[in-house]
Amino acid sequence: MITEQDRAFMREAIRLANESVERGGGPFGAVIVKDGEIVAGSSNSVTIDNDPTAHAEVNTIREACRRLGTFDLSGCTIYTSCEPCPMCLGAIYWARISRIFYGNNRKDAADIQFADDFIYEELERPLETRTVPIIPLLRDEALVTFRRWSEKADKREY
Repeated sequence: MITEQDRAFMREAIRLANESVERGGGPFGAVIVKDGEIVAGSSNSVTIDNDPTAHAEVNTIREACRRLGTFDLSGCTIYTSCEPCPMCLGAIYWARISRIFYGNNRKDAADIQFADDFIYEELERPLETRTVPIIPLLRDEALVTFRRWSEKADKREY
């Protein structure tokens, strides 16, 4: 069930997206809510920060984690002005955010030249046929680190 409070949080994400456009950023905003309160809100700053990972959702996740002192955002909800791209969706899942509300959808984004479908298509292709070559190298040496992690008694799992 969608509540008036959900609508208010989405309006804040949209406000942040509009503010981003005015500042020269991309037209995307997001807020993360826990226990009925906004704990973080941000917008897209890819062109402002020269950082291709500085999407609204990622920026907001980073801010929420700093403020809450955790990498686990279970129990939080993200409101984002647009359906998350594959990178942001992955970050949302890694952060264990419990619910996602979005405004614009993928097609709306593609209509203004923000098309993510090529990434979804690439993920379905075998590694050897992807546009950007993905080449295995030094697996045996890299596995040593994984074994060390696996054997570490005092690791902080995530």
